[in-house]
Amino acid sequence: MSDRDAFVAARRPRWERLETLLSGLLRRPDEWSELSAAYRSLCADLSRAQSLDLPPDVLHYLDDLAGRAHNRLYAASRGQWGLGRLVELLFAEVPREIRREWRFFLVATLLFYGPFALGGVGAFLDPGFATSVLPESMLAGMEDMYSTDVGRSDAGQDAAMAGFYVRNNVGIALRCFVTGVFAGLGSVFFLVYNGLVLGVVEGWLWRAGHGWNLLEFTAGHTAWELTGIVVSGTAGLELGWALVVTNGRTRSGSLRAAAPTLYRLVVGTAFLLFVAAMIEGFWSGSPVWASVKLAFGAVQVVIVASWILLGGRR
Repeated sequence: MSDRDAFVAARRPRWERLETLLSGLLRRPDEWSELSAAYRSLCADLSRAQSLDLPPDVLHYLDDLAGRAHNRLYAASRGQWGLGRLVELLFAEVPREIRREWRFFLVATLLFYGPFALGGVGAFLDPGFATSVLPESMLAGMEDMYSTDVGRSDAGQDAAMAGFYVRNNVGIALRCFVTGVFAGLGSVFFLVYNGLVLGVVEGWLWRAGHGWNLLEFTAGHTAWELTGIVVSGTAGLELGWALVVTNGRTRSGSLRAAAPTLYRLVVGTAFLLFVAAMIEGFWSGSPVWASVKLAFGAVQVVIVASWILLGGRR
């Protein structure tokens, strides 16, 4: 018997058991646990089968079986929603996922904050550098916007601005994530671009003497907003990696394997940007003392850092 025949014969009962599980209703917790373990084993079998160059019909069968098992598991997870499940997802699973993907998170952080620092220093020292990145009319508009006190008290305007910030932040995050499909290069570009643009605006306003007005407005939500952009870039890099480095799987199989990670990172991005938009819309422009806003912003930095470093630890 060849190695390929022995491989199939040894694992066929396990595959058939998985077929049986998928055809049932799975009412008991032990059945779900068995399905989860069988799915993980099948992913390993699929990778091994591809390295052994098994016939296409066998590979197609295993790939299809893996897809059905994945959909059953994660469709079930999506269906078990409630407040407890949402809290577990946001405050345990998401930060754990960020820590597990710390390499991509670190790369995304450097890609964003490196150009941010470069743009800020460059624009502060040399106005020509700033105008080479952004149109002078746009910089003048930003300067005019932050030349006076940013406080306001109109509740209707606050709600409208919160909606605007949600749309704007989600647009930035979507570009950082979705363009990861181009082998991660799109995510790299948008992380660098957004970091550079934000840094240039920051440096330009500090040079113009309006830096404290900017800081007063942004202190409360910056930790949430910028971390959300970095996490979306992390998801985009993970997406690109899954498409390029498949570890012997088909690309669709590799994406299925990465789907739980991508799901948690995207949910984390949405959570961070939603909180940022709420703070930005209802607090950042409020007529509160600047010292209170700065203290509030420092607390937000501690909260976000604690969420990432400590969330989900037992």
